[in-house]
Amino acid sequence: MKVVANSSRSTVQLIQVELAKAYLFRTLSCKDSGSHSIYCLANVYLAVLYYTTGQFQTAIYHCTLVMRSQYHSQCSSHVVQGERLPSIGQQVDNILGLAVLYKYIRVVVFNEEQEMHRVSVFTTELFAHYMHIRFQLMTNCYHQLLQTSLAGACHQYLKFLCNSHALFVTDVMLFRLAHNTKYLSNDPIPKADRGESMSQTNCKLDTSKLVELLQQSAVEHVRICHELELRYFGSFVTPDLEALCAYKYGQYERCLQLSIRDVRSLIINKYNCLCISIVPELTQLMDGDLTSLIGLAALVNSSRVQVVIMHPLSLSLYLISQCQIKLRRSVTSLYRTLDHFQLARFHAQMLRFLSDDLDLARESVLGHWIRCAVFDQVILKFVEQKILRYMSEIHTA
Repeated sequence: MKVVANSSRSTVQLIQVELAKAYLFRTLSCKDSGSHSIYCLANVYLAVLYYTTGQFQTAIYHCTLVMRSQYHSQCSSHVVQGERLPSIGQQVDNILGLAVLYKYIRVVVFNEEQEMHRVSVFTTELFAHYMHIRFQLMTNCYHQLLQTSLAGACHQYLKFLCNSHALFVTDVMLFRLAHNTKYLSNDPIPKADRGESMSQTNCKLDTSKLVELLQQSAVEHVRICHELELRYFGSFVTPDLEALCAYKYGQYERCLQLSIRDVRSLIINKYNCLCISIVPELTQLMDGDLTSLIGLAALVNSSRVQVVIMHPLSLSLYLISQCQIKLRRSVTSLYRTLDHFQLARFHAQMLRFLSDDLDLARESVLGHWIRCAVFDQVILKFVEQKILRYMSEIHTA
């Protein structure tokens, strides 16, 4: 929590947030003698982290777990550290600032330093009550909650506050803020995660977001590598995977523009580019059709080659055609794409005719290019048939 408290919204720092969630879930899964004592604290920190990533329903769920917990007596020794909280609103930041000012006055004016060592902290269960009310109001549920329900939540909050054996000054100020609920809506709301649904709010770790962020981070590093290659090696660079990543995440318009740019660059440079070795990690960015073709090619040639190889031009044309179909582009634009397919097929055939014996050239650079041409023919034929079928459907409709 200390690592992510002051982090921004960069990809690497979002990965740190997801890893913090994983660590807290691992903590909750422990079954040792001290596991009950940190149950409430771990769930509160999870609620805060899910809130910062826009997963509001999951944040509410973890607050509810704390409110219904039977381990309150064992968790009393643990408190929520204010300095380890990422920003969850200006109101909470103001309360922590007032607590520091309160400590300063008590120490300087009244010389009570020994009694003022813990002021920027919150009681775990009380903090969960506050967040539960706050998160529900900030997820546009206010019009759905009857005044009696809201009053009941505040009454339960007050009851727990009165039954607490020890309170911090921050607890009192936080309750006062929650009691005047109209002040809770002043803070900006983080962008909600559109992928979240009520069915996903469970006590299991969803690693899909972490995988997505790791892939995004890899693409960002590849982009930096491309910039260095362009600076030092000119046009002889490795293929750009940014378009492939955009296609993976459904950004078809962006993927289309990037792929068109790549095709133009390859044609201008006379296809002077390295072939792509399709390693298993790269197939995670591809759709089902392309992954299936790669798998079939790997099965057919398993005794000869260890990896499937393709030219960046074929990959870019594949992405262009797929995006045009998904975006329902005109037949004219698809005809232009087919013209580029003719150029790509001619380029692949020229490479294939360079040798009559693939086995003799298998270990050479020439063999690398020939294997690339073989798979390119498969890709180009597959996509060409897909475009023609799509055009036929348009004419029929």
